[in-house]
Parts: sequence; C-alpha cells; structure tokens
Amino acid sequence: MAELAFFTGTMDCGKSTLALQMDHTHSSRGRSGLLFSKHDRSGQAVLSSRLGLTKPALEVLDDLDFWDLVVDQVTNGRIVDYLICDEAQFYTPVQIEQLARLVDEMGIDVFAFGITADFRTELFPGSRRLIELADRTQQLQVQALCWCGKAATVNARVVDGVMVVEGEQVVVGDVTGVDEQAVPTVEYEMLCRRHYMRRMNASAARAQAMSPDVLPFDLDLCALPHPRPPTP
Repeated sequence: MAELAFFTGTMDCGKSTLALQMDHTHSSRGRSGLLFSKHDRSGQAVLSSRLGLTKPALEVLDDLDFWDLVVDQVTNGRIVDYLICDEAQFYTPVQIEQLARLVDEMGIDVFAFGITADFRTELFPGSRRLIELADRTQQLQVQALCWCGKAATVNARVVDGVMVVEGEQVVVGDVTGVDEQAVPTVEYEMLCRRHYMRRMNASAARAQAMSPDVLPFDLDLCALPHPRPPTP
C-alpha cells in the first residue's frame, strides 16, 4: 500500500541525507520517482545535504499543483512510483493535501522531509498539515546537539550573532547581502529548550563566560566546558 510518510527532526539531523539515500534505494530497485525541494540551502533547485551530496530537484513554488504535475507526467508516459519532498515545512497546506491525494488515488508513495517548528517554536503550516494527514510520522534518530552538549530540540534564528524571536517565519539561513553593513547575516543554530528559553546561543554563552562583571556562581553551568575525567 502506498503511504504518506513524514520524516522530521531539527536542523543538522540528516533529513536531506536520508531523502537522498531513500531516492537511491528506490531507484536502484527499478522504481521511478520525482524529487522536490523548496528554499534549499544552496539557493538552487536541488536537493542538497550538509555532507555535500546533491541531486537536481524540482523547485516547489506556492502555485505548484502536485496533482496536476504528476497526472501530466503519467499521461505523457512517465512512470511515477514515488515522490521525495524535501523542505516540506515550506509547502502550503493545500499542497500537502494534493500529496495525500496522490497517495490515495494514484497509489504513489510520498516521502516528505522537514522540520516541524520555526524559530519561534510555532508549527509551520505545511508541517502541521503533514502531522494531521500523514500515515506515518517518524522522528529521525540522529540528534543534533546544542552547544552545551544536550540534545537540541529548537531551531533558533541568529541575526548578526544575536538570537531573535520575532520576524518573518521564512528567512533562508546563511544569507549575506552585497552591502554587509546594510543587510544582516542570518544564521540558524540548534539549541536545547533550556537555552532557547534563556535566549542563550553559543555567542551569548561565550560572552557571559568571559564577562568580568559576572561572578563564577552566576554563570549558567552549561555555559562552561565540562572537565574531562583524568586519564588512568
């Protein structure tokens, strides 16, 4: 039976790597699929992994109709057994419903990959609809780590080194402008919930640890490196 599966986790947990691996696994067994992505970190219409693996993909724009596109492909003789949909959190709820329809009415497997919540810890509309409709939602086992070493659960937005909790929901990370004085540098950092709530990203923790105005017992204990046990 075809299924709509949603693979999710924080940034740096290997979602795009798994998407590429899944495409390889299915295509090597003679199945034919289509790859999709949106707002890829490379800025191109590709599916790319932080490990350096890439493969061409179709760019998902807000007006893309998955149902019409796949029906057109099949009508023109192409076999479509599965879809790999990366960065699915950016898809519209209507597009998620179109993917579910392809599963139910055409028997096409849809494997969607994406993060659930934004930098404000609020669900992306696409991810919310996937959680509501998916036959299977799977948390990736590879855990990203906060700078303190604990498991990271939140994708924090950092602008010019300072963590922010307000702004547009979608801003592509690692963005710099031609005039660096006018356009801020936007990055994303994985944090545990504790340090997200404290608004303490790695830069803030380093600044606190080096401040002469902070007494040792005032420091966040997680901000300091843990001593290694002596080697026997």
